[in-house]
Amino acid sequence: MRTQVAIIGAGPAGLLLSQLLNRAGVATMVLERQSRAHVLSRIRAGVLEQGTVDLLNRAGVGARMAREGQHHSGCYLTHDQQMIRIDFAQACGAEVMVYGQTEVTRDLYRAQDAIGAQHVHGVKNVVLHDLAGKTPYVTYDLDGVTHRIDCDFIAGCDGFHGVSRKSIPESVRREYEKVYPFGWLGVLSETPPLHEELIYANHPRGFALASMRNPMLSRYYIQVPLSDRVEDWSDAAFWDELKLRLPSDLARDLVTGPSIEKSIAPLRSFVSEPMRFGGLFLCGDAAHIVPPTGAKGLNLAASDVHYLSEGLIAHYTTRDSSGLETYSEKALARIWQAMRFSWSVTTMMHRFPEHGAYDQQMQRVELMQLSANPAAQRLFAENYTGLPY
Repeated sequence: MRTQVAIIGAGPAGLLLSQLLNRAGVATMVLERQSRAHVLSRIRAGVLEQGTVDLLNRAGVGARMAREGQHHSGCYLTHDQQMIRIDFAQACGAEVMVYGQTEVTRDLYRAQDAIGAQHVHGVKNVVLHDLAGKTPYVTYDLDGVTHRIDCDFIAGCDGFHGVSRKSIPESVRREYEKVYPFGWLGVLSETPPLHEELIYANHPRGFALASMRNPMLSRYYIQVPLSDRVEDWSDAAFWDELKLRLPSDLARDLVTGPSIEKSIAPLRSFVSEPMRFGGLFLCGDAAHIVPPTGAKGLNLAASDVHYLSEGLIAHYTTRDSSGLETYSEKALARIWQAMRFSWSVTTMMHRFPEHGAYDQQMQRVELMQLSANPAAQRLFAENYTGLPY
């Protein structure tokens, strides 16, 4: 079997790359370890930068997003009962779209089916071969039979635990990591959102976030120790704790209900360089992980796809390979900017075990600066809504 670009992973990065390439006449084959149903069951963030929205529209998958997505022109940060609104439109003339990652993935699958893109789910023992040579290929097992895909390039879109990054020799890879000493306990509930915009709360008991997926589907988070388990938290205990961390006037309006999904996600910052090794290009979580505080995970994957798809399309249509040669450098420049923003917001809004009175005062000062300083508000807004590609 042969294709032009073999894509490892059928998450939003892999599917979006396949969609853009196929629409430009570049053939792909997408390999995924899990079933399609499992991929679509993943609950992830839903704040899309304008660049991501534009890319989805360019891929021909923006129609439902335009109908059902929610335009947000600001967000709130809270501290000591104070509500600090960052007005994105006023600060930098941009906005974000709230539209769940699961829905993005569903739209991409439908579009891929419509154009007959090739996907293989349930693969095992995926191995990438001859990456440093001129004839890369991929082998995998399916239903007990070993298959081979010959290709020109391989796109590793298979996440942090996938095979792609680990296929780059350790002598070549440089990895940077910060593991945070807490996680986020998240609850999804069929309840109206607390507010029309996202609320990030700094509280002595820990961080909290009130967000939404649609007018009758809300997503809430609270900071918890890494030692906690989902089983330790009943729905009632979660709602009680969330109310304690929100300003009292907001807490009174919170509509609670049974959770339809509950999970604990550890927080880490991670970058692997370079993002290219021979015929292999890393994309999305395979190369980088950010804390969800700044809503950058899916958006960084989208910017990777932008750079990689542009490079591949130019290579095949005009024989210009400069975009592929500079892919890693361009992608990493934007990634590190997003890493800085996500790290800074995480540090400003969470309670760390080692933090004392001085650190808490620094958090307060940063938040007060955001409340009063237009330059600080503009910097926050520009990074939150997305730096240019």
